Amino acid sequence: MIQNDALDRLPVRHAVPELLAALAERGTAVLSAPPGTGKTTLVPLALAGLIGEGPERRVLVAEPRRMAVRAAARRMAWLLGEDVGDRVGFAVRGERRTGPTTRVEVVTTGLLLQRLQRDPELAGVDVVLLDECHERHLDADTAMAFLVDVRATLRPELKLIAASATGDATAWAELLTVLEGSGPAPIVWCKGQGHGYVVQFAAPPSGVRPAHGTWVDPTLLRHVASTIRLALERHEGDVLCFLPGTGEIARTAGLLDGVDAEVFQLHGRASAAVQDAVLRGSGPDGRRRVVLSTAVAESSLTVPGVRIVVDSGLAREPRTDHARGLGSLATVPVSTAAATQRAGRSGREEFGTVYRCWAEAEDGGRARFPSPEIKIADLAGFALRVACWGDPTARGLALLDAPPSGAMAAARAVLESIGAVDADGRATERGARMSRLGLHPRLGRALLDGAPEVGARRAAEVVALLSEEPPREYGDDLVAAWRAARQGFDGYGARWRAEARRLERSASGILEEGKAGGGARNRSGVEGARSGEGEDVAAGLVTALAFPERVARAREQGGHLMVSGSGARLAEGSGLRSSTWLAVAVADRTARDATARVRLAAVVDESVARRAAGHLGSTGEEVHWEDGEVVARSVDRLGAVELTVRPLGAGADPALVREALVDGLRQEGLGLLRWHRGAEELRERLAFLHRRLGDPWPDVSDGALVERAGEWLEPELSRASRRADLGRIDAGEALRRLLPWESGEAARLEELAPERIEVPSGSRIRVEYGGEQPVLAVKLQEVFGLSETPRVAGVPVLFHLLSPAGRPAAVTADLASFWREGYRAVRAELRGRYPKHPWPEDPSAAVPTRHTSARLRAER
Repeated sequence: MIQNDALDRLPVRHAVPELLAALAERGTAVLSAPPGTGKTTLVPLALAGLIGEGPERRVLVAEPRRMAVRAAARRMAWLLGEDVGDRVGFAVRGERRTGPTTRVEVVTTGLLLQRLQRDPELAGVDVVLLDECHERHLDADTAMAFLVDVRATLRPELKLIAASATGDATAWAELLTVLEGSGPAPIVWCKGQGHGYVVQFAAPPSGVRPAHGTWVDPTLLRHVASTIRLALERHEGDVLCFLPGTGEIARTAGLLDGVDAEVFQLHGRASAAVQDAVLRGSGPDGRRRVVLSTAVAESSLTVPGVRIVVDSGLAREPRTDHARGLGSLATVPVSTAAATQRAGRSGREEFGTVYRCWAEAEDGGRARFPSPEIKIADLAGFALRVACWGDPTARGLALLDAPPSGAMAAARAVLESIGAVDADGRATERGARMSRLGLHPRLGRALLDGAPEVGARRAAEVVALLSEEPPREYGDDLVAAWRAARQGFDGYGARWRAEARRLERSASGILEEGKAGGGARNRSGVEGARSGEGEDVAAGLVTALAFPERVARAREQGGHLMVSGSGARLAEGSGLRSSTWLAVAVADRTARDATARVRLAAVVDESVARRAAGHLGSTGEEVHWEDGEVVARSVDRLGAVELTVRPLGAGADPALVREALVDGLRQEGLGLLRWHRGAEELRERLAFLHRRLGDPWPDVSDGALVERAGEWLEPELSRASRRADLGRIDAGEALRRLLPWESGEAARLEELAPERIEVPSGSRIRVEYGGEQPVLAVKLQEVFGLSETPRVAGVPVLFHLLSPAGRPAAVTADLASFWREGYRAVRAELRGRYPKHPWPEDPSAAVPTRHTSARLRAER
């Protein structure tokens, strides 16, 4: 029996006629409906003609999470008074409940993508509703792009709806313009707000430190727990509290010990029993409930009985180190859009209350929307999908945000290394097969290449374990986790068994194809099956095939070094710490960490490491500058891991030695050469001329000279083999090779930047070019009679006039002015100190001298 009363209470019903009209006219629409208005449950029923008077259609609804898929299907079936699997069904990986009468099927966006790649026309489907577009998951963005392409090229009659609660509806409408060519797609606004809610800000105490990586200040969690207790005292109804991850959920649950309510921990790994209990509502005893949840409860779910939302203000986002193939999670402030989604959970059934655990003054500084996953995630899976779709660059797809070029290049490199794409980025037959497996390409490679080696069942079970990280309580030893999953009857164990069975069927098919094809050599480079090998070997090999860059060897100083070059550390007390070789399945490395934390790994040996990561291996001469000397070695390595090392001595490649010596000059400076005074003065003169006149006078800065080492240090540089040889190179003689000999300007060096200048006394005084202006340091008596300041390359010489004892007396670049205005004061100060030297009243007419007054008279 249809629940008409419940349907009539959903505000979105008023928008349905406009939505149906928009689809009839344009074929696409954007539905913007706040949380709690019924867009996920009522709209698909109306589109399918199961309520109202619309035509019968088959509707496909795509949700971002498995929990939301089941909840939406269950709710719609209840509204129709039916069981799930009749006219409303669902499908997630490993489970499908539909029947011949099913008209509305709810699926995950990942499953929708697989169907699109198998059957781009979506035969038999009339309408696709892509829900929760505002969350900007990569699968949802990709599915939308593919659907737009399908409408434009294959099925213009396919109806398409982008549904969002808090996103940028205008951007989605404009995205669909690419298809329509006649203005943005219609936007249908639902103005209902459910039952509404009031927001109260509950700022934490001062001194709470910002979250980083997956670390959250315990003080904040204590504050969240206190806020939950306060809310239970002040208000009626159940509490839904949003926290960033399972660790914070578990710790907060511990802080609520003794609270007069039943505490549930809701997240993607929660068992089906826990999920069902949360979505059923309070039991017959009417005991209040506190549901601690990750983002899984932000959208598409109605948790019965919830009147209060406590929002920690934090969310988790993925981060990827593309260079090293490592991922991590970052704890970030929740966006305004997500906070609105969370708040809406409180007003689904009655007027609600929202506690936000941050200061009201901070509210305006939050990001409007969550970071699009396409901007921050590993794009290997996306790159393979678009390659199989026929657009390897994704430039022809309707995407709100283009994939970052660096992330796409890294993804394409991974795909090419495992044979999924060719050099032009086009999908190979092997890549197409990987794409159909519904796995990350790395795991697809592990299944394809591991099944012939260890057997279909073992390969499938290990890959299933890698596809969803086991609970932390399973430990960091992958083999032990494998055995725990086999024996476990928790939610993870059930999902693992279902996925392993699915993958075993795929792997068995691969083995049959291999037999039919004559047992062709697999991509891991090893002939024949090795299904008789033990579980330890099977786990290590399959893991290493999936993540060859994460194969790691123990280091003498502790920890391990991955092939990728990242250091890796195991937890204290881990049984894997003594292992020489590991295949790391799960590791993360935050921006603040020097090494990656190993969460899950399997023991391997060197032979397995070589088999799995052989394409990253190399053997050759390595010559570099290290600790102040040239080091020349023959090295056999896997990426950054050195397997064998042999000193080369005099047999090293001269070109590599020369490059290492230049690198030494770059690192330690040109002081490695022999610099005598004449060489340093020549460099200063050339630097002055380059500053003053530019070309053709050379730049003699450290950087410029290192870059031009081949022009001025040869042939001595090519004859050198070690640091001591550099110290024998005369830098002065070498520098003269950079003079502009071809133009003839080199002959003017002495004219433009003379080494010495003759003063009136007859002395030839050395000019100093180390500063911005040439300097002549000379005793004052030696320049008597010199009224015009000499110039060098047009620049006045700066005179440092000295006392008879050689101490500074005055500085001037204008001798005429000095004789008129400055000399009298100097004469008055120094005449008494140096009475034996001439101090004429009129220096312009005096005889310049290097000597005392007596000797000057004697010479006359």
